[in-house]
Amino acid sequence: MKSYLKPVYSNTQISKRIATIGAIISDKYQDKELVFIGVLKGGFIFLADLVRAVSNDCAIDFIQVGSYIGNRTSGKIDLLSDIRTDLREKDVIIVEDIIDTGATINYIHEKIINLSPSSLEVATLLYKKDKAKLEFNIEFIGFEISDEFVVGYGLDFNQKMRNLDAIYNLKNSTQH
Repeated sequence: MKSYLKPVYSNTQISKRIATIGAIISDKYQDKELVFIGVLKGGFIFLADLVRAVSNDCAIDFIQVGSYIGNRTSGKIDLLSDIRTDLREKDVIIVEDIIDTGATINYIHEKIINLSPSSLEVATLLYKKDKAKLEFNIEFIGFEISDEFVVGYGLDFNQKMRNLDAIYNLKNSTQH
């Protein structure tokens, strides 16, 4: 393993937690069809594993927004690719890789609420509870983490390291 990567969560820990979240969602939404909205690009791996852990019939769509340059947020949310599914009267779960400041998920949550779903909840793999400023509760949380910059399992640094099968702290991230 590269010296600038410090393990945070192993693939086994992640898999077990996703199986638990999948079972909770399946139980909560028994006999209901769900629409999962994956937040690109980082959320795609978590989304793929989560929908396989859910027993419900489901549809999948994606939204892509941008707010990061390297390891810092730009403070501005740009809609890069929008949802194409009609969400009226549907049970919707937004699937995010990480909730940091909360700006991105607040933007997406408000956008989807305006599409009149029957219900709307959020599943996130990682949650920076002490940093996030949210206007709603996060129902499904993989792991709460401190304010550190992490990569792997879909999370990137300048579009690299998404393919790592676990989550790592990226030490001295401005140098890589």
